[in-house]
Amino acid sequence: MQGVGFRFFAARVAARLGVSGYAKNLMDGRVEVYAIGTLEQIGELRRELRRGPRAASVEDFGEDDAEILPEYSGGFTIEREF
Repeated sequence: MQGVGFRFFAARVAARLGVSGYAKNLMDGRVEVYAIGTLEQIGELRRELRRGPRAASVEDFGEDDAEILPEYSGGFTIEREF
């Protein structure tokens, strides 16, 4: 969900948990979060993202396995697809 600070929320939570990766808005209005961390870190990030920021209403949540991309292993960034 765009327009409610979801990417910034994801970045704050990821930084607190020590998770690397990115959050970016997609053209279709969704937000993609790519995360690198331990199982425990990813589990906590998942719980927080399902809840979302105060102004958000998370309606759908999907998850896929992905390869580890070294260029995103040094921290968490906010990006744009468009």
